[in-house]
Amino acid sequence: MSGDLAARQAELVAALVAGGPLPPGFAPAPVEAARRALLRKRAADVARHWPLLAAGLGAHWPATFTTWADGRPSNGSLRDGWDLARELRDRGTLPPLGAEELAARAAASRYDGHRPPRPRRMPAVARAGGAVAAQFAGRVRLLRPAPR
Repeated sequence: MSGDLAARQAELVAALVAGGPLPPGFAPAPVEAARRALLRKRAADVARHWPLLAAGLGAHWPATFTTWADGRPSNGSLRDGWDLARELRDRGTLPPLGAEELAARAAASRYDGHRPPRPRRMPAVARAGGAVAAQFAGRVRLLRPAPR
């Protein structure tokens, strides 16, 4: 009995946050409304960790983030923002403020997209969308802003 409940709960969570199919016995409209609300909450959490990225996208932030995040399980707000910024960079749609924030983060920490970011111990230079940031002695400086 408890195994069935746990399985049904796991199916519902997958439908809400990871793009899984709707489990039998649940009404589609309320589940969809909850799923959209969770995506909006997740977008707000990521915007708190990546304020320049969100500001750079302005009014397009909620739609950009929810489109990207829909069907992807969260890796946490910091990593979700980092992954989104990298994808926007690769598509050539990363706004200048987001490029500067991404360069600063990459100069300060190592992140391979799989494991959590780790602080860099050695000096580093990072580039993103024309922005260049350097980290030395634990301080990050933006050496060149992204072209506007």
